[in-house]
Amino acid sequence: MLDKKGYKKAKSLDDANYIVINTCMVREQAEDRIYGLVRNIRLKRKKNLPKIVISGCLVGAVEREPSREFAKKIKRRLPECDFLLNEKIGFECPAIRENKKHALVQISNGCNNFCSYCIVPYSRGGEISRPFKDVVEEVKKLVKEGYEEVTLLGQNVNSYGADLIDVKSKKQEVKSYILPGGEEVKPVMVKSLGKMRIPTLFPYLLDSICQISGIKRVNFLSSNPWDFSDELVEVIAKNKKINRYIHLPVQSGDDQILLKMNRNYTSGEYLDLVEKIKKKIPEVTFGTDVIVGFPGETKKAFKNTIELCKKVDFKVAYIGKYSPRPGTVSQQKFSDDVSPMEKKRRFHILDNQINKKKQNSLIINQ
Repeated sequence: MLDKKGYKKAKSLDDANYIVINTCMVREQAEDRIYGLVRNIRLKRKKNLPKIVISGCLVGAVEREPSREFAKKIKRRLPECDFLLNEKIGFECPAIRENKKHALVQISNGCNNFCSYCIVPYSRGGEISRPFKDVVEEVKKLVKEGYEEVTLLGQNVNSYGADLIDVKSKKQEVKSYILPGGEEVKPVMVKSLGKMRIPTLFPYLLDSICQISGIKRVNFLSSNPWDFSDELVEVIAKNKKINRYIHLPVQSGDDQILLKMNRNYTSGEYLDLVEKIKKKIPEVTFGTDVIVGFPGETKKAFKNTIELCKKVDFKVAYIGKYSPRPGTVSQQKFSDDVSPMEKKRRFHILDNQINKKKQNSLIINQ
């Protein structure tokens, strides 16, 4: 977008007269880094302050957080900054890629799930899917440019297409969907905790990408367990192009905590899904996200998370210490009752168990 307006990339922050900060605020630490960066720019460039534009999740939260108190706080702390809402950029701006073999391809933006701890539905808004044909055509174009690998991206990548499908609201009947090539398919419905979830086109999209000649490897991030259909497992199993590493966020291994988090599965259902995938795809490995210190997480609840992680044998885990996010249900309804020291202790236990197990094993063997 800036390139089309004639801007050129500066060599450093010191040389720039226009600085765009693309923000994350999934955790409080990420939000604090934004204030620190702007403060440092302000101090260093006070005689020649550049135009500072804030983009990304912080802006969405400022626009949508229900109480509006957060917006007042942000604008008070960042008075010299302009704010650019993500939708003003949209899918229509082509990506400028530096990697010439591996392309990140966004297929959706936003999320409809409202997990109780998560600010994404406020910061990114509801889920919007790119048209099926647009995604396929982009990948075909990438192949012509020499790309061999793609990663399909979305906040909840495997629920892709729910907003593209015609659903009769009274009877919840889902009409068939016509793929770009003319094939008529029935959207996939996933059952979770005994309830039918939203329809998804993701298995068809993933399969269509794999059929494109010239693509050697296909990845996707990030998938939710309750939208991981049998059809999706079958598509992965039959297409060797698809990466055998699956990132499958669990967040907790305790059923009561999962319920408070508004996650649509139990620990047992999560383990059943993992076993189902392992049977169909024997070479599969898993990564995950875990939150430690969620409100009400007792020592027993944390132990249940440890046990689940042992059973799955995750290759990697992105572990976050719980921090209340403005406007979320957990921030409004639950007391942040696990101390920072205890959160840190639990973080290190899981980090040592999952992320440093190879290193620990080497030390033991030596």
